[in-house]
Amino acid sequence: MFFDKVKNKQSGILLYGITPPKTQNTSEKTLEISQKRIANIQSLPIDGMVIYDLQDESNRNSQERPFPFLPTIDAYNYTTSYLHELAIPKIIYRSVGKLSGGELSTWVQDIQQQPCATVFVGAPSRDQVTQLRLSEAYDIWNTHNQNALLGGVTISERHQSGRSEHLKIVQKMESGCSFFISQCVYNVEYTKNVLSDLYFYCQSHQRPLPTIIFTLTTCGSLKTIDFMEWLGIHMPIWLKNELANCQNILQRSVELSLHIANELVAFCKDKGIPFGFNIESVSIRKDEIEASLYLVKEVDKILTTSGARISTNSLVTDTRA
Repeated sequence: MFFDKVKNKQSGILLYGITPPKTQNTSEKTLEISQKRIANIQSLPIDGMVIYDLQDESNRNSQERPFPFLPTIDAYNYTTSYLHELAIPKIIYRSVGKLSGGELSTWVQDIQQQPCATVFVGAPSRDQVTQLRLSEAYDIWNTHNQNALLGGVTISERHQSGRSEHLKIVQKMESGCSFFISQCVYNVEYTKNVLSDLYFYCQSHQRPLPTIIFTLTTCGSLKTIDFMEWLGIHMPIWLKNELANCQNILQRSVELSLHIANELVAFCKDKGIPFGFNIESVSIRKDEIEASLYLVKEVDKILTTSGARISTNSLVTDTRA
């Protein structure tokens, strides 16, 4: 599944991304949430799931946060304690800045024993005080890693100012990253710009292309639009108008996400870029959760129809070589 597809540069990867429950929940409530998630996810045609490690990004943006930040359970602890019933690979986000070098070293060794990959995430702002820089975290990874997969984050919005996001990807590849998960895509042109520069750079420098996994997220309200923009997700004017002036924002966001998926499939197939999708579900609202589950199944159809993926209706336990 996920591990073999990344190693073999195979396209059509399909993931489902979630956030851990809030730390303010009781253990009974956390278990209840987890069991509902397991029931939903077990029937999804996915290769693995992403578990985010949330950070308070308030110091990155001076404007008021549309939704208050509430701490969540540690992503790795949540995965091993509550999601072990799901016999699929887990991709654990790890915010390295809050860890010491010793803590990260121990964690890297621990994760070798689990069917997990990881994505290292740096501080949301240069002004944030951290114990560990991303470059230092990569050094620790390369010292202690044996066979686990390391991923990186790519943000197409950063490419618009310095046109260097593709170089950041290459640099992270040199540090050990073999796959990349994007920030939520609502501006497909921004994403194509990064992919194009990455493709031609790798061609001219005779470098292999990494696997790029595009994140798609449903949007159910005007406030959610504001929150996405606060996070740095860019929506083109026309797309924002479509959402703000339609009768059903959630339904329209799903339609637009599928349109974006089709465009990215065609673009990556034309360039021979190994790719996949991560359907993000970070809302607690029932209708948005259901929309994310629907989006997974529709993207699976797109990937299958395009020939990028052989679909499966059941989850199979992954064995990592």
